[in-house]
Amino acid sequence: MDTTPPASRSRFLTEEVARAAITAVAPAILAQLTRPDVSGLGVLHLVVLDPTRSDGDEPVVLCEQSLGDRDRWDVDYADYARRKARLSWRHRMDSRRLQLLEPHRLHADDPPLWGSVYVDGLVVAASGAFPIWDECFSLMVAAQLRARAWVSSCPS
Repeated sequence: MDTTPPASRSRFLTEEVARAAITAVAPAILAQLTRPDVSGLGVLHLVVLDPTRSDGDEPVVLCEQSLGDRDRWDVDYADYARRKARLSWRHRMDSRRLQLLEPHRLHADDPPLWGSVYVDGLVVAASGAFPIWDECFSLMVAAQLRARAWVSSCPS
């Protein structure tokens, strides 16, 4: 019999909850991605980190999801989103704030990218749109995550 305790994870923020949060805001995001001033290719990749777990200094991805036609990618937007998420996780702040207001905190190998958010311990990153829109879409998902976790925590 395996007596290893199950991996620690969030009580109220599961992969299913994160996917439901993304699904809830996906129509609004997809509508915006059609605008060339929002995204040149009409694509986006989202990364949600588990707020309760890390593997040493590295955060643990709770879920990832791409929106739009992934065949149109001209770079690895998933990698960009993961790298942005790591910045927000490590510095506990939105990557915009880090890049624009506190660049002295960046490591030599940190990407010069922004579009991730740190909201009440939740980290969401997006890549594929212009940075301010990546941040907007990340905030939309983070707000859904926070609300859904709160609703899940309330006794019926």
